[in-house]
Amino acid sequence: MSNITHHLAFKIHGMDCAEEIAVLKREVGPLVGGEANLAFDLLNAKMIVSAGAAASSEVILKAVAGTGMSAEAWQEVTGSSQKKSGRQKLQLALTIFSGLLTALAFGLHVWSSGGWHEALGAEGVGHVHAAPWFSKGAYLVAMIAACWFIAPKAWLSARRLRPDMNLLMVVAILGAISIGEWFEASTVAFLFAVSNALEGWSLSRARRAVEALMDLTPTLVQVVKDGGTASVRPEEVPVGALFQVKPGERVPLDGLILQGASALNQAPITGESMPVSKVPGDEVFAGSINGDGTLVVECSKIANDTMLARIIRMVGEASAKRAASEQWVDRFAKIYTPVVMILAILVALLPPLFMGGGWADWFYRALVLLVIACPCALVISTPVSIVAGLASAARHGVLVKGGMYLEAPAHLKAIAFDKTGTLTEGHPSVVQVVPLNGHTEQALLHVAGSMESQSGHPLARAIVAHVEFLGVACSPAKDFQILQGKGATASLDGRAYWLGSHRFMEEQGAETPEIHAQLESLEADGRTVVAFGTGRELIGFLALADAIRPTSASTLLSLREAGVEHLVLLTGDNAGTAQAVGRQVGLTEIHAELLPEDKVKAVEALVAKYGQVAMIGDGVNDAPALARASLGIAMGAMGSDAAIETADIALMKDDLTRLPWLIHHSRRTLNVIRQNITFALAVKAIFVVLTLMGHASLWSAIAADMGASLLVIFNGLRLLRS
Repeated sequence: MSNITHHLAFKIHGMDCAEEIAVLKREVGPLVGGEANLAFDLLNAKMIVSAGAAASSEVILKAVAGTGMSAEAWQEVTGSSQKKSGRQKLQLALTIFSGLLTALAFGLHVWSSGGWHEALGAEGVGHVHAAPWFSKGAYLVAMIAACWFIAPKAWLSARRLRPDMNLLMVVAILGAISIGEWFEASTVAFLFAVSNALEGWSLSRARRAVEALMDLTPTLVQVVKDGGTASVRPEEVPVGALFQVKPGERVPLDGLILQGASALNQAPITGESMPVSKVPGDEVFAGSINGDGTLVVECSKIANDTMLARIIRMVGEASAKRAASEQWVDRFAKIYTPVVMILAILVALLPPLFMGGGWADWFYRALVLLVIACPCALVISTPVSIVAGLASAARHGVLVKGGMYLEAPAHLKAIAFDKTGTLTEGHPSVVQVVPLNGHTEQALLHVAGSMESQSGHPLARAIVAHVEFLGVACSPAKDFQILQGKGATASLDGRAYWLGSHRFMEEQGAETPEIHAQLESLEADGRTVVAFGTGRELIGFLALADAIRPTSASTLLSLREAGVEHLVLLTGDNAGTAQAVGRQVGLTEIHAELLPEDKVKAVEALVAKYGQVAMIGDGVNDAPALARASLGIAMGAMGSDAAIETADIALMKDDLTRLPWLIHHSRRTLNVIRQNITFALAVKAIFVVLTLMGHASLWSAIAADMGASLLVIFNGLRLLRS
């Protein structure tokens, strides 16, 4: 859906499941040049028509109205949209009214016939105590209320010769009326209306789990102006503007801290359970909760492009990308529904014609068969589970871009990892401090911090950060001069010092054979060495490396325990560094010095060998490999925009431990879907047998179907708590 850049968008009232999407594709698709010009966001009840479509908005609105649904132009909202639409309110009111009127009509029927038994057994062809006219009138009004939104869909289904569950129900209701079963006809209509209302509610329940995120951002931003602050709506704040966040407040927009320090609760965005310390230069996300420090933040993204807004938008888009099990249910229902109608006709005709059965009896059994065969529970079993699984994953810091990608982790046979920024932190840090020639570690760090504080090089920043972390005091270095490609010189405390690479140290004549062997060993392990000296005297060196993430080794072990046996490292780094990282995290299959196209070839080879393969990376150079893998996973916080947009899943807080969690979550989701499908089909099979044996009634059939729908809905919603 993200590939549609210019479009018409509509809010579709009544689009609560895959069945409505199929209807809209059939009715609107031909008007806009085919289904390819349509995209659907089920989570937000949104239909998108590409700019290439010739039909006007008025034509599209009319076509939607002809399906029994209604549409209006889409309007973006910045707050939560949890309020029920007018259609939802009317549907609920009509359903309640239908139930109350059915109960009233039945009460009148009981009163007129003299008792419960007489009323329940009074109906049908040839019965004495048929429902009185006033009960029939109440039943009729109750049925009209219940079928208010069902009948237009049934009529469209009949007109197009595409039988669906709405047509099945209407036929069953009309058939029951024709044989005088007014109470059962009204009960069937009411319970089916309840089932439809539950279907809409179940989607809304999962929808609200994501939409609740929209309430996490304040409605006003305190923008810094002329020495004070002014309240401005988030969408009016431009990139580069400064805003203030006081203790305990939520961050309204993404940005970089300029002043202040605090601990922020980022759980809504990244899933981190503990507050994260933030200082000037650190990034903050909209929706985070500020701790006890006042912050001045520079806005880095407009309101509609914050990490929170992207999460909400991408989860909405995800609901349109349908899982394999969901597609299977749809294909099954397309065959199943017409077969059931043919079977019902045969049940109504064959026994009376060839076996001497009573017409009324077998006609009634055919109606019961139509009701119980309604694939309500079957059709809603999968989308409810998928949407609940997507919402749960988003709340745990894993952004899954579609149902098809939520199922994929359960089937993974191999995972390929990028190194830098994935298994490692993605930035250099000091891993070893080696003082020499009688100097202490404190003295070496004093010189290193004082000189490197004058440089903006990434290695220099890493050294300064390490010195500051250890609390070593520094002095101002004078006459700092960079020697391009070699190192730098400066005066410190009245003495001349130099810093530089292994080669520069050799040029200064400060190296011995023992030091040379030690540095060669470090560099073979992927370490970068920065040496410090004065004249021909080497006072020591610092070894820096892209540090392994603390969770990398344990995550790979958990993945193997989860059944993913084949774990591979793909990196553009040199072989020595790659082997060193592999040893530390427990990887034995390593491919180093790869260009982006080489990574693609490596992934293709893995797919050919193992079938289902995931690739996880964070850089622009990983994007082609992410796209080629069966499942692309991006590191969401550090990852480049290209990697995140290309990937199918993003780990929003760069937490590798989410990978084993995702695999187990995917398997839980698949298990719930299988449970729902099996249960829905089993209930129907049992009632088909009971119907043919004459032991099932219309109201018990629809009650069983509604009960099955309820159970699969609640079973699917359990995933929200996983």
